[in-house]
Amino acid sequence: MTSWYKLGEASTPAKRLSIYISEGTLIGMDNRNHAVIWDLDGTLIDSVAYHWEAWRAVMEAESFAYTHEQFVADFGKRNDEILRARFRADLPDEEVARIALAKEERYRHLVRTQGLELLPGCAFWLAQLQTAGWKQALGTSAPRGNIDAVFDALAMAQYFDVVMSSEQVKQGKPAPDVFLAAAQQMEVPPENCIVIEDAPAGIEAAHRAGMKAIGVLTTHSGLQADWVVKSTEDLPRDFFAKWVDLCGTASVKTYS
Repeated sequence: MTSWYKLGEASTPAKRLSIYISEGTLIGMDNRNHAVIWDLDGTLIDSVAYHWEAWRAVMEAESFAYTHEQFVADFGKRNDEILRARFRADLPDEEVARIALAKEERYRHLVRTQGLELLPGCAFWLAQLQTAGWKQALGTSAPRGNIDAVFDALAMAQYFDVVMSSEQVKQGKPAPDVFLAAAQQMEVPPENCIVIEDAPAGIEAAHRAGMKAIGVLTTHSGLQADWVVKSTEDLPRDFFAKWVDLCGTASVKTYS
């Protein structure tokens, strides 16, 4: 793992007192006004294969030759945006709803019958950030039914102060709406939020919201994020404490 850029000690006695060590992890305790917003698919869970199987089957039923390359490009976007981009812009709402429901029902069946696991590092950081007083939100393009299926499969709902689906906002990613709504509900300024994402649309949404972004390379080989990791397991244990000390300013950094 590449070490983070060099930082000095906490700048004031109060900040030094606000830092504690748990299992070798430095996390600032003055974090009630800071938040992490997690994406779901491809960031917290490795659900890409389930989504691909569901999309492939549903598109085949619609006589549409949907390629894996198209699927990867669409990953992280809302169903209505995907369908209108792939079929036609004026696809009726009822057709969008019918195809999207068929796709999500197939996906949820796979989740419930084949199970899910959190991606490496996620369980650690969800627990550590909660213990350290950070607010956490889920900000996802997934519909609420998918979120519920994942929460049923994995006991992680208790970590989130806010759960925000793009169904609840006007525009999905790459528009910033879902992240701004999550920050507003948590009562945390956007500049005090870090987004963890795996898709270009999500990274763009975070930046348009005025937030920093950690890119996780699960579904794409490169991301234009502020920090890039293969998994959240690669983040230095003092990453979030140092970010708070820097007031969220940093140069792009890749960990390997």
